[in-house]
Amino acid sequence: MKCISWNIDSLNAALTGTSPRSGLSRHVLEKISSLDADLIAIQETKLSSAGPAATHKEALEAYFPNYNFVWTSSVPPAKKGYAGTMTLYKNGFECSATFPTISAPDTMDYEGRILTLESPTFYFTQVYTPNSGDGLKRLELRQIWDEKYRDYLKALDSKKPVIVCGDFNCAHKEIDLANPSGNHFSAGFTDQEREGFSKLLQSGFTDTFRLVNGDVPNVYSWWSQRIKTSKTNNSGWRIDYFLVSNRLAPAVKKSCMIDSGPRQDHTPIMLELEI
Repeated sequence: MKCISWNIDSLNAALTGTSPRSGLSRHVLEKISSLDADLIAIQETKLSSAGPAATHKEALEAYFPNYNFVWTSSVPPAKKGYAGTMTLYKNGFECSATFPTISAPDTMDYEGRILTLESPTFYFTQVYTPNSGDGLKRLELRQIWDEKYRDYLKALDSKKPVIVCGDFNCAHKEIDLANPSGNHFSAGFTDQEREGFSKLLQSGFTDTFRLVNGDVPNVYSWWSQRIKTSKTNNSGWRIDYFLVSNRLAPAVKKSCMIDSGPRQDHTPIMLELEI
């Protein structure tokens, strides 16, 4: 089975936009389509509460003609056109979808951040983890989120094996970003966020990229758009993950990044496993 996850940073821009960056996003969509994945998780769709419009559905059908999809978006009292997730699954894949809330603080439960598919033998769940924000203004809330989300995954894992993917907004170890020494007080690399991620792994989950690739350095999934040379200099962060229940680890065959060319921001990640 093959799974792909990508923080797309606006599904509308990728599908219908006219900017040069939208064109780069469409090249990535074409690459994803060519890989014939069974499950495709997309974060930060930024769709309205009504979900994909007719033009979006037509474009998705063109890229992914043999797939169904489910989605969840930000709804009041959360901000409009914010966060949001979507999962595409191949026709014939037997599953049911849920859009969990986890008693998260502030408006996090209303931001469309978690989407879970349950199949007869496993869960496939994706997340768009809240960012701690400029000046770490949301760090305390983020720590509560991490605890609540960990409890949610542990509850799933108690029932059947889990495949977890998405943008976790955390570089776990120093090897997971190009400049660790200068970022210990930056959102995504604080001691608190890294500890939260460690606790998640310790609760019964495996980081599949490190499982397969060991301590290979200089492999990242995100490069800042604010710095024009971040990708050409490979000054990136690994903040996108495929995790699996520990008992699924022997089934993992491949875990890697998908080359997104010159497009900065997130690159897609891929997991292959025998399940």
